[in-house]
Amino acid sequence: MPRILIVDDEPDIGRILGLILRAAGFEVAVVDSGRAALAQLASSATDLVLLDVTMPEIDGFETLRRIREAPATGRLPVLMLTANASAADRTRAQSLGADDFIAKPFDPADVVERVRARLPA
Repeated sequence: MPRILIVDDEPDIGRILGLILRAAGFEVAVVDSGRAALAQLASSATDLVLLDVTMPEIDGFETLRRIREAPATGRLPVLMLTANASAADRTRAQSLGADDFIAKPFDPADVVERVRARLPA
């Protein structure tokens, strides 16, 4: 069963995404910060990350940069989530190596399909 790490500082978003992805057959872990995400990735196998852009301390862009720098996680699929789906944010996420960019509010079925599309067959 693929393991998804959800990183969002809004508890309701993490909870809702967790429910959606568990119902779709994924194993899910939810953390509320970039720092917690990096710790989780260092200690637990993960197949894909859903990463919020706007978070305190370490934002999603910096978290993504650190994920890409680490040999163990450099090729891990990362889908960025944001309420501010500006072209500049999308371009910045892509330049840092994001695999996809999902705007909030999101369509649950779309999130599931995007996650499935980025997981190895």
